[in-house]
Amino acid sequence: MKKINKSSISFREYIDALEHYGDIVKVEQEVDWNLEMGAMIRYAYEAPTPAPLFCKIKDSAPGFRVLGAPVGLSPHERHPFLRIALSLGLPAETGITELVEAWSHLPEAAPLPPQEVLNAPCKEYKRFGEDIDLTSLPVPYLHVGDGGRYINTYGVLIVRSPDGSWVNWSITRVMLHGKRTMAGVIVPSQHIGKIYQQWKAIGQDMPYALCLGVDPGIAMIAGYPLSDESNEADMLGGWYGKPLDVVRCESHDLRVPASSEIVIEGFVSLDETVPEGPMGEYAGYTWVGHHKEVPCFQVTAMTHRHEPIMPVVAAGTPPEENHTNWGIAIAASIQYELRRHHLPVRSCFIPFESAVHWLVVTVDSLGTYSDSAALARKIGEVVFACRGGSYIPKVIVAGHDIDPSRIDQVIWAAATRSHPDKVIRFADQPVLPLVAYLDQDEKKKAATTKVVYNCLSSNEWAQGYLPLQASFSGYPKEIQNRVLDAFRKLGESKSL
Repeated sequence: MKKINKSSISFREYIDALEHYGDIVKVEQEVDWNLEMGAMIRYAYEAPTPAPLFCKIKDSAPGFRVLGAPVGLSPHERHPFLRIALSLGLPAETGITELVEAWSHLPEAAPLPPQEVLNAPCKEYKRFGEDIDLTSLPVPYLHVGDGGRYINTYGVLIVRSPDGSWVNWSITRVMLHGKRTMAGVIVPSQHIGKIYQQWKAIGQDMPYALCLGVDPGIAMIAGYPLSDESNEADMLGGWYGKPLDVVRCESHDLRVPASSEIVIEGFVSLDETVPEGPMGEYAGYTWVGHHKEVPCFQVTAMTHRHEPIMPVVAAGTPPEENHTNWGIAIAASIQYELRRHHLPVRSCFIPFESAVHWLVVTVDSLGTYSDSAALARKIGEVVFACRGGSYIPKVIVAGHDIDPSRIDQVIWAAATRSHPDKVIRFADQPVLPLVAYLDQDEKKKAATTKVVYNCLSSNEWAQGYLPLQASFSGYPKEIQNRVLDAFRKLGESKSL
């Protein structure tokens, strides 16, 4: 892996860092958990504003706080991606394509298992049995049309296989059901679903721990599409070059991040189900009235820090954490896979505006491929075969003159370079059922047709017909530098 200086920070240290950059706004007045907090978080994404830190929430236990939009885009003019960068332990000024590049090297890290400690900040307060009341936590009702209050939108859910060899840390939505019960989404094709099936096979309820307010790097790796049986804790230890601190749970032998703000632990029932959903989702829609039965998460213990802070994401139209965390992780993992297959890939990016429905791949050349169509098809084959690609229905392949993080350039390339008759289709591909446009049959099958839009130059054009880009970048460097110098003297120089 490339040598990159990275620093691990706790959730509270992360909040301090955001405050240092002026990217936190403290909301001291009481805020209603019923829609008001969700509306404020949505406004923070869309404006954007600094991340709101809610200090007093209606009907909630005193001292419990909420950080909204924990990894949204920043209004900071020089560092709009600083929440992403700081979450990965990288400098605040790191650019977005550099963040994807760095994160794409995660699979090259040598796994470093966590180290257990005897005590931890998350053990300052402990509650058991009837002393637990999840409804006293600042759990928001986020969107109009949601099926309930969502206690987990950016916490990490920890489960392990019965033999203990596979420990999975993931982010999955969890809805409040009662004082000591929750409704958790378990998708069979995802890692938590595969582990749940192992517990069902031996007829035992699955132990779990829900950790709210974890180190920001932990939340980032929980969104990374690692391969089956990879342990996120080990990989993140390798990323930082030092083991994570973990502590044993109170009611079973799972280990949780020691610096967690709140830990809710218990068992996932094999038999009892409760209704869940709908919820405003990452594609930007709420399918009102569509709920389903999901396993009941029974709570046996809760521990937390003094005056704990829990993160809340109000998913929906981009950009929010599904796009800044998950989207970047998917792009990084696919970039790694494409390069592993020795394809001439310069970069990958999932434009935030596409709500994780587009992947843009740029290439330096055709490499060993005879024409652009053959290269585009091979890229599609590799993308749709890897785990990260299972979430992506549409791929745009363009040349190195396109910056995939610039949505204006991506749209221009897609509109002017992709021939409708030459779209490459892949039928019956696995897909996440939450992709917005799927019909009911496709959702049930979790399969659909996927496409690659070839925006590379056609080798069918006559010799000498290849066009030049009519833009500022097309001028000789000497002229560009003179123009930039002139505009600097006028005080109007901008970054291009």
